[in-house]
Amino acid sequence: MTTRPSKRAPDALRPVSLERNVARYAEGSCLVKFGETHVLCCASLEEKAPGWLRGQGRGWVTAEYAMLPRATHERTRRESTSGKPSGRTQEIQRLVGRSLRAVVDLRMLGERQITVDCDVLQADGGTRTASITGAWVALHDCLAWMKARDMLRGPALKDHVAAVSCGIYRGQPVLDLDYAEDSEAQTDANFVLTGSGGIVEVQGTAEGAPFSDAELMELLRLAKQGSAELVELQKRAVA
Repeated sequence: MTTRPSKRAPDALRPVSLERNVARYAEGSCLVKFGETHVLCCASLEEKAPGWLRGQGRGWVTAEYAMLPRATHERTRRESTSGKPSGRTQEIQRLVGRSLRAVVDLRMLGERQITVDCDVLQADGGTRTASITGAWVALHDCLAWMKARDMLRGPALKDHVAAVSCGIYRGQPVLDLDYAEDSEAQTDANFVLTGSGGIVEVQGTAEGAPFSDAELMELLRLAKQGSAELVELQKRAVA
């Protein structure tokens, strides 16, 4: 069996924590940590829907994603100073938004929008999966804030959603890659799953040799196990 850099078992997550109410002014917030990857997720409510949704009687949930300049080993330039977000940033924030909308009944929001900002404070692999997992907690608390003020038409949150990375590292399928593994992985995949086990999205790429059907199914098995653990942590966090 291949020894992982972190000495974890192949099916072991990094230590994960979900700390709520960390941003004073946000309707919902969560500081999520997957090992040394730390992401601040803040949910903000706006009393209007996007222009293209006006008059339809339903709301919207979206997300924005960014990495702080020293989230990585060397400083990276703020994207705000370059004029537009990178392709990677746009892809990740769209993924986070899709993942959250998969478990929200938008009709219950009325003509309002919730934006979840995911800011990476420190990156060590898996920033998008940590963002999705923490964003759900921030969204949950924002919806609870709305419910306490009789702003919802009915139950808006249909299920949990969490995400985790899997990959093939030195021939071994493993769960929740950190940067040391991600940078060398033969296959890298991200799985977004609901609390009931439904698949929202799968992103998988072979970095070298193509992976087999059997390897894909093993990665999915690991992801389902890891996602179930993350959902349990979400449940404890919001209990």
